[in-house]
Amino acid sequence: MAGILVAVFWAILVSFLAVALARLAGTLKAATKMVTEISDKAVPLLADASATVRSAHTQLARVDAIAADVQEVTANASALSSTVSSAFGGPLVKVAAFGYGVRRAIGKKAAPEPKRTVVVGTSLPGARRGRRNRRSKD
Repeated sequence: MAGILVAVFWAILVSFLAVALARLAGTLKAATKMVTEISDKAVPLLADASATVRSAHTQLARVDAIAADVQEVTANASALSSTVSSAFGGPLVKVAAFGYGVRRAIGKKAAPEPKRTVVVGTSLPGARRGRRNRRSKD
């Protein structure tokens, strides 16, 4: 009877292991299918990402070229500004100073200042005296 019990025990154990192996095989098939689907979806995504990176690289190269052109234009504008300033700045200041001198000379000839006379022993009127240090009584 002990032999039958051992045979039944081994039969139950083998069937339990067979069921466990069948379930494990199903799980492995499902995992394989899932990995295959993920790879099928990931490959086009990686291709799109690669194309996007290439496009961004192209756009950055264009922006770099534009920035270099802007820098060159800025340098040319600065050089032109300094050239115009040196070419016209000095003579323009001289012309303005000459014009100011001419206007002042003409203004002095047109309206001569009245002569001032000093009379010994007279003082200035009260309104013109300085009252800075005196305190007002309020």
